[in-house]
Amino acid sequence: MKMIFTTEKLLLPVTTDLQGKLEQIANQHDLPTASTRALTYNFRDASYSAEDGGWHPVEIRIEQHQERWHFSYITDFSYVGYPYPELVKEVDFDFANGEAAFLYMPPQPISDTNVIDFYQMWELNFMTYLHMDVYDEITITID
Repeated sequence: MKMIFTTEKLLLPVTTDLQGKLEQIANQHDLPTASTRALTYNFRDASYSAEDGGWHPVEIRIEQHQERWHFSYITDFSYVGYPYPELVKEVDFDFANGEAAFLYMPPQPISDTNVIDFYQMWELNFMTYLHMDVYDEITITID
């Protein structure tokens, strides 16, 4: 099924490459169906740990409104803390609320030039990791 993304109110320059990759992954899972309202993608490197590092887990949620897909959030997680590390949000692009949050920093407007610059670098890296097949667990949750 062809997924049409809304870009008018996107707030960040999400590339058509990322949109196309999300569509490709959804189609591999025979999604979306006619009743699908939202898809949450989870990208995992099973070997990622607080001790050995690895590729950060990433979660992307898109929602469908009036037959168009909108980005709800993109979140990058990492382990933090010692001696009992926890998986926490390191970077969170919250499209729904127009904010970006970075670990140990107050939320910032998602339209801030520095956030946009950081997002472009983040997405370029993420797409590179996808092409390198570093995520050995890619799942989709349907709402």
